[in-house]
Amino acid sequence: MRDLPWPARVYLLAVIGAAAALIGRSLITSGSLVAPENLDVLLVLVLLFLVCESMPTLLNVEQFAVSVSFSAALAAVVLIGPDGAALVGLTAVLSVRPGLPLIKRVFNGAQFAICGYAAGGVYVWLGGAVGVPKVNAFDDLIGPYAAATAVFVPLNILLTLTMIRLAANVSALEVPLRGLAQFLLSYLGYGTFGLLVAGLWATVQSISAVLVLLPLFVARWAFGQYHAQQRSYDATIAALCQAVETKDYYTRGHCTRVSLGSSMIAHEVGMGMERLRAIRYAGMLHDVGKLGVPTKVLQKDGPLTEEEFAAIQLHPMRGLEIVQGIDFLDEAFAGIMHHHERHDGRGYPMGLAADEIPEFARIIAVADAFDSMTSDRAYRGARPIEVAVEELRKGAGTHFDPVMVEAFMRALEREPWQPPRRVEPPPPEGPDTLTKDHDDPTMPIEVVTGP
Repeated sequence: MRDLPWPARVYLLAVIGAAAALIGRSLITSGSLVAPENLDVLLVLVLLFLVCESMPTLLNVEQFAVSVSFSAALAAVVLIGPDGAALVGLTAVLSVRPGLPLIKRVFNGAQFAICGYAAGGVYVWLGGAVGVPKVNAFDDLIGPYAAATAVFVPLNILLTLTMIRLAANVSALEVPLRGLAQFLLSYLGYGTFGLLVAGLWATVQSISAVLVLLPLFVARWAFGQYHAQQRSYDATIAALCQAVETKDYYTRGHCTRVSLGSSMIAHEVGMGMERLRAIRYAGMLHDVGKLGVPTKVLQKDGPLTEEEFAAIQLHPMRGLEIVQGIDFLDEAFAGIMHHHERHDGRGYPMGLAADEIPEFARIIAVADAFDSMTSDRAYRGARPIEVAVEELRKGAGTHFDPVMVEAFMRALEREPWQPPRRVEPPPPEGPDTLTKDHDDPTMPIEVVTGP
């Protein structure tokens, strides 16, 4: 617990305290959490819960995972009521998952106990009967059970993601869900397994827990596939970024930093989680079109010919050509295509102005220029952050969207920027190989006409 940031410690103690208060209240009012005749039911559900809890699926945030064990707690809502559901959830403390610290097991047990108690309370309040359901009365359980699931699942996700944010010191941008709505709906769907356990109990009793293990492990496999898909997405983006950085040395780390800066602005202007994911990808891939620009043009020192400048201007369009077959990029395409448009209409490749420029592109333009100015280059040192900020302000309304510039300023006040460490570039191969940064708005490209 000493390794946790103090907000996470306070939150942890609050969750544990709330769980203890709920269980203590039940003991005081009823004298027993579970009736003796329900102990066998409790034991089977606890075993089912622990089997699933001990084999979770990892998420994209290190050392955090999800499982379908909550289905057993929801079955307990029907079979033994709110107190029994809280007890089943509390047994997460006994999880035998390798390498899981005690403090995490305690948190998991506390939050599952809270969720189970809250869901059970809603179930009883809506008239749901507690106990092994009768076959002819099963229809009456569906409504209360659905409501209990609708309470348990969002509350479980909220408590867990809050802890992830506080303990791992990540922002809302880094919460590891591709789309919260999609994830929530799938989680709610897995909650129906709890009703399946309760229904089977009416006919085959304790063996129902064994019968339901197969669909539960299918659900676990589905979570694993989701995680593997996210990793493959990230690997695809990383490979493309590596290719760009290998071709054009000055961009080492530039893609990652532009992605971070773009995410900061997007979060400040209130983008939802799905669009935040898309703009992170757009920031990573905004310069992928430079793969189609001759290296000697990218690295040329001094004025460019009209033909060479035209090749530079084509890199956003070439970037779109390279990635247009990657379906999961969604709105990122617009950011890649138009990130060199200017607010005054003097940018490229299409000369769009103001609100004609897609929102993603207006955001990336600010992050792109800022990172370029605050990074070391072969022909100059990195500018101080204060100087780069002032340059962005000067360019607001002409080069950049003023709304996005101000959003970035607010984001920088909340989350200070970490400039990259200086990396010595490789020795030049000839007189025309000194790297030149085409994203720096304070050093415009010179174009010469004629032969």
